Amino acid sequence: MPHPDRHAGPRPLPCRPQQARPSAGPTCHRVTLASLVALITCADPARALQVLDARDGVAIEAVMSIREATRIRIDGAPITDVFGNVYSSSCGPTPTSSGVDAGTTPMPAAPEFNPSGEVVIECDRDKGEIYIRPVGDAPKPVNLFVSSAQATYTLVLRKADTPADTIVIRDRSLRAVSPSSGADTHRLRGAAPDHIRALKAMLVAMAADRLPTDIRVEDISRQVQLWEGVTFAQIGRYDGRGLVGERYLLQNVGQDTLVLAEQEFDRVDGALEGQVLAVAVEHHNLRPGDMTNVFVIRRAGPR
Repeated sequence: MPHPDRHAGPRPLPCRPQQARPSAGPTCHRVTLASLVALITCADPARALQVLDARDGVAIEAVMSIREATRIRIDGAPITDVFGNVYSSSCGPTPTSSGVDAGTTPMPAAPEFNPSGEVVIECDRDKGEIYIRPVGDAPKPVNLFVSSAQATYTLVLRKADTPADTIVIRDRSLRAVSPSSGADTHRLRGAAPDHIRALKAMLVAMAADRLPTDIRVEDISRQVQLWEGVTFAQIGRYDGRGLVGERYLLQNVGQDTLVLAEQEFDRVDGALEGQVLAVAVEHHNLRPGDMTNVFVIRRAGPR
């Protein structure tokens, strides 16, 4: 039986073999970037700066200190919103809250606590920057969605014993926002754009099974052929707000540990409709027998 067309399922990385994912051999630059940055920062603390070339919807890796604050900023634009598994935040409502009304500027608030949260966030509203610290000793990376008025960036933050550091997100695909524009200033200082709020609401609905009334869920059991050594099945579909959310369950049935990245599931021409807008992988490192949820959000199209 011929191997299925890769474009009918999640698209593999260029450096992945089409029939298997061996544990040895060349690795993608994205996978080794975090380790390289960690070595640089340990060797020369005075140069502890991570400049990441990024674009909307593509996951990028960085290193987060386990014992010091890590600053995050976007080159040329203030941060307007942050979403993730947050333990506490001084930036406004936490992910367990109802959110901020459109057109209003969120004000600093007393932290609310999410017992299962992975990161503490502090805001510098004047500069449009955030400071983060990990919570607990779990070795798994922390995923954060960091938004400006123009784009949302997916950060996969690896923990390392490094000094205080700064992460600079640089998006060469976007023109700098003019500070003289009144409309732009309102967007940067106010609530997140509607499409970002919609993506956040869809991801929360899929990950936490908290369904807003305008999102419809359908249970699905559909096997998708992916790589050798894994099983991959769609287990749910979520419709609403002009978006389609797809929830998948991936299991490592091979003999080697798998290292996953969001880009491997960015299906532009998939079996289902609509352009992919966001991908989130719950666990990036899978030992043999381990499983993880994979969430894909795409623009809705005709069914």
